[in-house]
Formats: sequence, structure tokens, C-alpha cells
Amino acid sequence: MAEKTPEVMIKELYDKYAAVMIELVICAIKGQVPDQELLRDVDLTELYKVCNRHNLTACAAYALESAGISARKFSQAKEKAIRKNILMDSERRIILQHFEEHKIWYLPLKGVLLKEWYPKSGMRQMSDNDILCDETKVNEIKEIFEECGYTCERMGIGVHDIYKKKPLYHFEIHRSLFSNLFEGPFFPYYKDIKERLIKTEGTEYGYHFRDEDYYLYMLAHEYKHFSGGGTGVRSLVDTYVILKRFRDSYDWDYLAEELEKLELTEFELRNRLLAEKLFAREPLAQDEQEYLNYYIHSGTYGTLENAVNTAFEKYGKGSKLRFVLFRIFTPPRLLRGAAPWVEKSPILIPAAWCYRLFRGMTSSRKRVTNEIKYLINKKDNNSKE
Repeated sequence: MAEKTPEVMIKELYDKYAAVMIELVICAIKGQVPDQELLRDVDLTELYKVCNRHNLTACAAYALESAGISARKFSQAKEKAIRKNILMDSERRIILQHFEEHKIWYLPLKGVLLKEWYPKSGMRQMSDNDILCDETKVNEIKEIFEECGYTCERMGIGVHDIYKKKPLYHFEIHRSLFSNLFEGPFFPYYKDIKERLIKTEGTEYGYHFRDEDYYLYMLAHEYKHFSGGGTGVRSLVDTYVILKRFRDSYDWDYLAEELEKLELTEFELRNRLLAEKLFAREPLAQDEQEYLNYYIHSGTYGTLENAVNTAFEKYGKGSKLRFVLFRIFTPPRLLRGAAPWVEKSPILIPAAWCYRLFRGMTSSRKRVTNEIKYLINKKDNNSKE
């Protein structure tokens, strides 16, 4: 038998603790105590690394505590998640009150709502407050945040502006739900989303999704990451939590129609069945296990390897040279994400190429270096090797 390489051994260790993590999360969500045999000889440091990569440390901490296992890093993660959720909720109420006073309509997104449907506080760890707002009021919004002591870290690039304040406050203010740079039906489908929103009781300018539309948006958001750099196991946990709360009350005929428009019918079915089978602890077929492995090895925010692979096949058509040329001389349609001012005139396109190269060699140097290293080691589809 051939000796295992270090890479294989590392992967096997990671997979082992990913399986432990998933069982702990299932126990936490379902209010069950983990089997002591599962935790026998578990290296809590290795387990923490895997859980942390998927933003599931607080959730796993609840399960470990129920089994009588005291683990300082896990307990700290849980306490930090609870504290952060409380502080972020309090700060969000202040910001939204300012939006009300300035007559700015708003829609809380993603984890802001989802965390409330998890069984216990802090189980669903939050990194930021995501809110969709009136895109015509971005300057007023900037003034509000600055008056509240925030620093604007990014504005006018992509679909959201970023505001931060110490010690941990982080807001992403969305001007739209999806970028028109993202190919597919998402941008046109969500372009005029306000017309389909429901006014939130007790507010003048607050809105929320219909239950089915929230599920559709979460699926679309997950697919955007899944089809790019990847997304982690927490996405499957989110799916289970949402379905546990709403599945019996959903209008599934409406969902089927809208999923067809979003081209998400197959993705939704695979995602839902995998989440349900995981939490039912049913054996997975080989293709389902491979699907799960993609989540396990992606981590919460995906991997550079997945992102490069996707872009390599999509834009490079499997050719390293074609892909490098694409990365340097990015088409104008895609340049707008990094340099929105390029829309003013075609003359600015060369300047935008130079700007991207400069940014890649400065603020994004680490990512660019890693991408180059990965690309060098990647086989060209046209290679005869």
C-alpha cells in the first residue's frame, strides 16, 4: 500500500473533524446531547479550526456544553457571538430610527432576520448588518453613519457601501440586491424589488419580504457564492432552519414558478434535500456526498481555488493564456465593479485596466500572489501533460 502524502493526511483529518462538526451542529439545532463516543479522543484545537472556518463555533459550543465538555475557545466564541448580536441589534435600531427620521426606506437582509430563528442566542454568528436602502439617498445615509461615529470604508463600488465603527460594528448598506455584472436572471428579477415588499408594522419606512420571497433571496444569494468561490456548511444549516420554520406554510406553487424564473429549480431541490437528509442523519448517495464535500471544503466565504477554477473555465475557456489576458484586459462590462467611473467614457478603459493592476499589486497583493501561484500549478486544459 502506497504511503499517504502529507496533503492526503491533512485532508483526511479535516474531513474527520468536519463530520464531528456537522453532528455537533445537528445536536445543537435539534436540542440533543452528542454521543460521548463521538467526542472520545477529539482534538478540540483541530475541531475549533474547522468550526471556525464555517462560522459554526458558537453553535458547536452549545452542543459541547450539553455533553459536559468545557472548551475555552468554544465558550469564548459563543459568548462573543451573543454579545455581538446584542450590540449589533441595539446599534441597528439606532440607525434605522435615523432612517425613519430622514424618510429613507429600508429592508433588513440575511442574518439580521435568520439569527432569530435559530434555537438559542448567538448560534447564528453575524459578521455584519446587511440592509437594502433607497439608493437615491446614499449621501444622506453616509451623513447619518458619520454623525454616529462610523467610517465609510467603501462607497459606490459593487452593490453595497461599507461602514464600520469600533469595537465591532459593521454595516453593509446595499443599493441593490445583485450586481448587473452577475450573469443570469438575478439582477433583472430583483431590480425593482421594492414593489414586491411588505410594509413592516410599526414603521413608516421599514419593509420585509414575503416569507417565500425571503427563501428565494437566500437561495439566490447562496447560489451566487456557491457558483463562484463556494459556500460553507452554515448555508445548509440556514436552509434547514428556514424550512423547519416555514416549510409547512409556504405556497410551493408560487415558489416553483419563481424558482423557474430565477433558474434555481435544480439548485433548490438539491440544496433542500441535502439539508434535510443531513439533519435526519440519513445515508447520502455518492453524488450527495460529493455535493456535501464541496460545502465542507469551501468554508463560509468560499476558496480562492474554487473562484479561480470557475473563472478559468468561464472566461479562460480552459486556457491559461486566455485567462491571463482576460484578467489584465478585463472587458468594460466587468470593469464597472472595480472602477464605476469607467462608464463615463470608453477613453477611461485603459485607465481602469491600470488602476486594477495597481490595486492588485498593492491592497490586493496577497490574493493576486496566491492566484498566480495557483494558476502556475494548474494544468492548462489544452496541455498534453
